[in-house]
Amino acid sequence: MRIIAGARKGRMLAAPPGTTTRPTADRVRQAVFDILLHAPWGGPDLLNGARVLDAFAGTGALGLEALSRGADYATFFEKDRAALAALRANIAGCRWEDRSKVIPRDVTKPTHAPASCSLLFLDPPYRQDLPARTLAALDAQGWIAPGAIAVIETAAQEPLPLRLENAEEADVPPPAAPAGEGEGEGEGEETLPPPVYAGTLLAERKHGAARLTLWRLKA
Repeated sequence: MRIIAGARKGRMLAAPPGTTTRPTADRVRQAVFDILLHAPWGGPDLLNGARVLDAFAGTGALGLEALSRGADYATFFEKDRAALAALRANIAGCRWEDRSKVIPRDVTKPTHAPASCSLLFLDPPYRQDLPARTLAALDAQGWIAPGAIAVIETAAQEPLPLRLENAEEADVPPPAAPAGEGEGEGEGEETLPPPVYAGTLLAERKHGAARLTLWRLKA
C-alpha cells in the first residue's frame, strides 16, 4: 500500500496485522480521487488548502493521500490500538506531524471541533449502520463545514448510507437483497428506519465487494 500521487507519491504505508483494519486498496483510492478531481462539482480547488477528516482512519491512507494532493490539514479518528500505531508511523514517515492530528477515540462520540472540515472520508465496518450516525454526531460538534463533501465506503449490497435529499433526480438503482432475504417474509418483521442524516448524492461506484458513494452534506 502506497500514496498514489502528489508530494509523497510512492511513499509506502504500514498496515497493522490481522483483519480488524480493512485498508482502502490503492485502486479504490485512485477511483475516489479521480472522481474528486474530475467531476463537474469537484476539481483541484476541492483539495487545495482543504481541512480533511478521516473517520475510522485505520492506516490513514485516505487522509494522507489528500494531504499529498494539496490538502492543508487532516484529522484522523481511530480507536484500535494496532491501527493507531500504524497510523502514527505513517504520519511520521510522511513528516506531516505538523499538518495532522490523531484523535484516539470513537468517532461516533467526538469532542467539539477546533475547526470545521470541508472533505470527510468514512470507511467504517460494514453493515453496522455507522455512516449516518457518525455524521450526525460530527455535525453536532461542529466538524462539518457548509457544503462539505463526504466519501463513504460501504458493502456493495448495503442500502444507501444517507437519506437522499435529491431522491427525485438521483439515478441510483436499489441494492440487491443479500441471498436468502426477501423470501418467506412474514408479518411483524422489523423494518429498518431511514438513515438519520441526509445529503445530496453526487456519485456512486462499485468496486468488488465495496460501494463508494460521494455526497454533498450541509447546504
